[in-house]
Amino acid sequence: MTTHAPQAAHTVTLPGSLDEAVAALAAMPAAVPVAGGTDLMAAVNSGLLRPAGLVGLGRISEIRGWQYQDGHALLGAGLTHARMGRPDFAALIPALAAAARAAGPPQIRNAGTLGGNIASAAPTGDALPVLAALEASLIIAGPGGGRREIPVGHLLTGYEMLGPGELIGYVRVPLLHAPQTFLKATGRTGPGRATASVAVVLDPARRGVRCAVGAVAPMPLRPLDAERWVASLIDWDGERTLAPEACTAFGEYVAAACIPDPAPALDGGEPGTLPPAALHLRRTVATLARRALGRALA
Repeated sequence: MTTHAPQAAHTVTLPGSLDEAVAALAAMPAAVPVAGGTDLMAAVNSGLLRPAGLVGLGRISEIRGWQYQDGHALLGAGLTHARMGRPDFAALIPALAAAARAAGPPQIRNAGTLGGNIASAAPTGDALPVLAALEASLIIAGPGGGRREIPVGHLLTGYEMLGPGELIGYVRVPLLHAPQTFLKATGRTGPGRATASVAVVLDPARRGVRCAVGAVAPMPLRPLDAERWVASLIDWDGERTLAPEACTAFGEYVAAACIPDPAPALDGGEPGTLPPAALHLRRTVATLARRALGRALA
């Protein structure tokens, strides 16, 4: 794992089931679970992390696929980005498949997992805004075979944390059978970490639009007012088209909500101005949101 062998993990456990993994973590509270290791092993090799033990999740077949359950898709936390990017999965949850295909070069997509993307909670995680827009929930496995379900947003915002011996086992995603898109901007040509990303999901059954913006804050942001405003303009019983001006206004609404102007000074002076980098980021978010909505409506 690292050239600093004396400081490397002392124990590596390879359980064959989710409950065995939970038991191993409960028996070794200082151990760290590892699936693809795209983030964790980078931290180990750079000297930022020296776990006392590792619990490998790669042999747990039950969390490496998905199944249908009451109008939802139950996705195993061990699903790799490469697997989610395939056409059969794209037909199921298009936006999540698009995010998986954009997650990085092939070696990252082949190793990185859905559960790891959530557990690391990196602001640039491509799956996170999609899961937020889909209003997905997590099935958490705990000691003694216990299971509990929490909204994905609760974990990402720190509202609820994983307890000792707990693991993300599955992700429950509503199957909307409706248009959904994911777009991201990077700092260079080709695969790379997002400087901004946007997921847009249409929900015709509830006549709603759901949008989430990633990479501009520590967690995905939901511009709820912008969602309600644009949903009120759509003819849900007709062709679901919007004028280009409305899509542009939606993009600007989303960007201003996620990257607001500085607050006025305490003495009642004029509001401050955003620095050039923040203005560029706001324009990027506006463009992504406008394009994502346009593609979903098309």
